[in-house]
Amino acid sequence: MSLLKFSIKMNPSHSSSGSIFITTAILISACTLSGCLSRPSLNRQTFAFTAPEQMASSNAAIERVLGIRNLEIAAPFEGRPLVYRTGDYTYVRDPYAAFLDTPAEGLLITIREWLRDQASFVAVVERSSSLKPNTFAEISVTRLYGDFRQPQRPVAVLTMRFRFFDAPNALPGKVLLEREYARSVPLKSATPTALMDGWNQALMQVLTQVISDFRHSESEVPRERAQLDVRKVR
Repeated sequence: MSLLKFSIKMNPSHSSSGSIFITTAILISACTLSGCLSRPSLNRQTFAFTAPEQMASSNAAIERVLGIRNLEIAAPFEGRPLVYRTGDYTYVRDPYAAFLDTPAEGLLITIREWLRDQASFVAVVERSSSLKPNTFAEISVTRLYGDFRQPQRPVAVLTMRFRFFDAPNALPGKVLLEREYARSVPLKSATPTALMDGWNQALMQVLTQVISDFRHSESEVPRERAQLDVRKVR
């Protein structure tokens, strides 16, 4: 698969429009003679985040009802075309490989499914649910690209930030956990399919760590309360 790079230089002279027309006509004629216009177009590929089937966790569900308020992706990576990093300061979008939905929507669906399948919380609800959450999560994705700067050592890059709020009255309150998670997964090849596999692996690694960290933060709360009670007694 190759990415098409192109540039157009505009001549400020009065004859610029004529020059562009002539150049375009020459290119079309050349393509017609060489048969490139009748050549079949490259196959377009579409991809989606998926949560691989895993055995449900043996840990008891966290006694909270979770609602994900929003999931935002940084502007350079929020579009449907897959993004590749080709240099220290250069990125390209692949016109022939794209997400089936916007990456934000695809990630949100996959994260909800994984949390439900793992029984991590008592329930993971959507906005339309009649069951009101007592915990909110906000998720942001700051990096989502294939690092192809070294073609022989391609890497899937995913960086996410999670913020959990206590919401006893269905309104965000105290921050329970806020942490950033970065993963770089080596790929078998510099292809869109391998990149999607790498992102899925990275996502599962991040979610597993997020739940572990959230459980730990929850276990710290009773200790803090107990210490406060001891201080009051003294």
